[in-house]
Amino acid sequence: MHLQRIQVPDFRVLKDVDITFEKEFIPRVFPLGSQNGGGKSTLLQLIFVLLHCSTHDDRIPALKNILHGFKVDKNTDKRVLAKIDIWDGNKTMSLEFFCCRDSYANKLIVDRQDKEEDIICFSDISKADNLKRRVEGFEGERDELKEISILLESLGETRGLQQNRKISDIRSRLSKLKVISLENMRVDSTNELRKFLVTELRDIHTKLEVEYITLSDKAREIQKYLRSEELIYICNYEYFNEEGSILCKVENLDSEEGVSFLDDLSNKIFLAAPLTQMFIFLSPANRKLLFQEQNGGSLNETYYQYLDAAKTLLPGFFTYDYLAVDFIVESFKAARDEDFKRAIGTGEYGNSYKELLSELRTLMTNKEVSPTQDLLGVTFKMERDGEIVELNPEDLSHGELKRLSIYMWLKYRNIADAIVLMDEIEIALHPDWQYRIVSDLTEWAPSNQYILATHSYELCQALTPSHVKELEPRLIKQA
Repeated sequence: MHLQRIQVPDFRVLKDVDITFEKEFIPRVFPLGSQNGGGKSTLLQLIFVLLHCSTHDDRIPALKNILHGFKVDKNTDKRVLAKIDIWDGNKTMSLEFFCCRDSYANKLIVDRQDKEEDIICFSDISKADNLKRRVEGFEGERDELKEISILLESLGETRGLQQNRKISDIRSRLSKLKVISLENMRVDSTNELRKFLVTELRDIHTKLEVEYITLSDKAREIQKYLRSEELIYICNYEYFNEEGSILCKVENLDSEEGVSFLDDLSNKIFLAAPLTQMFIFLSPANRKLLFQEQNGGSLNETYYQYLDAAKTLLPGFFTYDYLAVDFIVESFKAARDEDFKRAIGTGEYGNSYKELLSELRTLMTNKEVSPTQDLLGVTFKMERDGEIVELNPEDLSHGELKRLSIYMWLKYRNIADAIVLMDEIEIALHPDWQYRIVSDLTEWAPSNQYILATHSYELCQALTPSHVKELEPRLIKQA
């Protein structure tokens, strides 16, 4: 995969962006520069969420959060978000992502009678999908109500504090079912209450099934018109108490082929950045926690919990801010297993484990990295005054750990033939290592394309001037 061109008319600080990344250039490493505030990080984040999240329901919230506030003006039906050209190895796919109002869909339908009740709403697609998931969960809700009924029947066998705890548990579980609250209800007649709850749940399920049938019919009608225009519906999102829809058109592919292409592409797009970049994928309300006073001078635990939760939903996102111990341990396990597999087949152990040790020794400048005997961690050692000594975390530089983490991430995830976006990769690296970034990446995973948001002249000087792309305001050249 190769990102050939990105055009962004107007998104946050990005204005009239039009950058080409030539697929013929060797190496396929492209520094992206500008002064602070020029939008380098924003551009990488936008590319990442559009290509990594659009076909995955669990990733869609990150896309919605990025686009929150992207307004479609009232005097227009459509606003282009980005145009992206992707080379898949055989041909160029042109993707146009845009946001629109429901009026855009209705203008597509020129053959129908304009009746108010027939007006098309893109949100009906999302609502139908949500109702489908709810309907599919009915059996689980019925099983949950059976368990609640058992609790109700056992209420008469308890008294005092124990009974109050059961009642609290029942209220909590009913609240999650959205059936009824026991806040103002007497619990004397548990049998009558149980019957009422069973009836209530059945009525709710019947109502939702009817609503789903109606909405799914509308959703199918909308999808039919979208397919006729070769458009892909992605999701709805909010801006200033209004709602818009995100659509994508893949040139020269029908909508089903386009979805398949986007789905394959989503597993070939990666973003590496400092952990602080993760906050942009949070909801607007959770982002504000970053600027709130920290409790007792300590880190805001809730904010960082949101960061961790968001990160788990974006498998293509990697942060430089921790040592990739899991990747290292799993790589040693994989090498061990490969050697054992070879021994079973040939009677002789392979060299995968030894080769991995050697690679890491070279990477860490003569420091040795090895797993603990229980394979739950790693140790670092080096020769000092003729003796092998174990190193503490403080004995390792931030730059060493960062290079090791990036190397292990690329190797362990087996990232190949991918588009890898990297933000501020040069931080904590000596100028000599900044210059080496290009050769490191092309040696570690040569089949990838790399787009590197950077302030490093040393990194840029490792390539031809044509490789270096810039956003306004451009970097001030060194004398």
